[in-house]
Amino acid sequence: MSNASQSPLSPLPAPDRPEVAARLRDALLGASFTADGLLELLGAPAYAALARSETVPALRATRGDTPLEMLVRLFLLQQPVPHARVADVLPVDACLATGWLKHAGADELAATVDVRPYGGPGGEDWFIVSDLGCAVGGAGGIGSRDEGVVLGVGGASMTLAGITVRTPVGAALDLGTGSGIQALHAARHATRVTATDLNPRALHITGLTLALSGAPAADLREGSLFTPVRDDETYDLIVSNPPFVISPGARLTYRDGGMGGDDLCRTLVQEAGERLNEGGFAQFLANWQHVEGEDWQDRLRSWVPRGCDAWIVQREVQDVNQYAELWLRDAGDHEGDVAQYQARYDAWLDEFEARKVKAVGFGWITLRRTGAAVPSLTVEEWPHPVEQPLGDTIRAHFDRLDHLRGHDDAALLEGHFRLAAEVVQEQVGLPGAEDPEHVVLRQNRGMRRATRVDTVGAGFAGVCDGTMSAGRILDAIAQLIGEDPVLLRDRTPAQIRLLVEQGFLDPVR
Repeated sequence: MSNASQSPLSPLPAPDRPEVAARLRDALLGASFTADGLLELLGAPAYAALARSETVPALRATRGDTPLEMLVRLFLLQQPVPHARVADVLPVDACLATGWLKHAGADELAATVDVRPYGGPGGEDWFIVSDLGCAVGGAGGIGSRDEGVVLGVGGASMTLAGITVRTPVGAALDLGTGSGIQALHAARHATRVTATDLNPRALHITGLTLALSGAPAADLREGSLFTPVRDDETYDLIVSNPPFVISPGARLTYRDGGMGGDDLCRTLVQEAGERLNEGGFAQFLANWQHVEGEDWQDRLRSWVPRGCDAWIVQREVQDVNQYAELWLRDAGDHEGDVAQYQARYDAWLDEFEARKVKAVGFGWITLRRTGAAVPSLTVEEWPHPVEQPLGDTIRAHFDRLDHLRGHDDAALLEGHFRLAAEVVQEQVGLPGAEDPEHVVLRQNRGMRRATRVDTVGAGFAGVCDGTMSAGRILDAIAQLIGEDPVLLRDRTPAQIRLLVEQGFLDPVR
């Protein structure tokens, strides 16, 4: 892999001039070069088109001469802009001296990096720096020309940011930081942030992202996986959007793991446990193989390190043909030589055939370090829409597991529960029938789960407002339906546990 000094990619702005980044930031904000400002200027269709790497609608929307239009053309659309016009808006001399801008012809200037406005979760105006052509959408084939390319904000980055637990912590680690978006989010709630990457260019760009966003500097370290982390270092939060693509070789640093099959993701998960403090979270995006003759859930269970609870959610599955086509298109191979494209496609299928891989799964992996004698391990498939951000939902999931683990059935019936917010009941049955065939409870928040319950479970959930114990509620239901309360108390705790585990009921502590 090329390092930053040898890369044919554009030279980067100086990383050691934070005062210039601060002046540039002030100028960008003064011109409303923000996520909200872009949406207002471009309109929703053109703004959405940018995320698909389609620039024509944005070019049409920025044909005027306002400062904001000029900045969009300069930093997002890579259009040269007259020197005098830029000088009206930005500290030109300082930006030229430090490499944020460069001369493009006699009287025009161009940007050396993409700068994308990005709205933080607390309303912050942040800026994500990336290589030219990579601020929005995918690499668009640029990765096929140079391994060291650093992408901006993509869907995977935003997914990881949304699912990350955001409680205040002392130390956070961002493995494979890329353009620095995860480190930027972590800086809001972590006292100390460490960011690592195999690509030194990515570390450079992460420093620029943090500086231009007005965030504290991170401890930037070069190396693969946990190699840059000292043996005595542990963290309260570890996040990674790793190069998880399962490919024949590691042609593209930003996406290909460089290990056989899904070994990179497995290694990352297995080594995370010993790096977590008690109660700490490790959260990853990952791909995993579906191998002939093997249960994919068992495969993932084998990854989970000892001493950790785990919640693994498979969001999507692609057959090997779809998978190869997706990532060949990501690299722009479909636009090049047909024979070369077919050869690469064939090599991908050869790799999968040799490993007996029939499909590839994608999803989220969350670990939590626990002192429990028997850790909890949930592996499930949930391809349905969810409500982001999910960080609070994920934290609450593990809190509920702690509660259930600490209460046997007798203690559970002594406890009090409250129906979660925005849970609705649906009844399904033939028209005119006296009783429904089945009852479904559905969440309109978080994971947006639906679960089938019997009439006792539905009645129990409907009464849970935190005032009566579970046992007293069951006694009342038993009286209404004419059932022995002892038998009802005996058979219902399993259903209560499921409703708590899935987030339909919250324990009142």
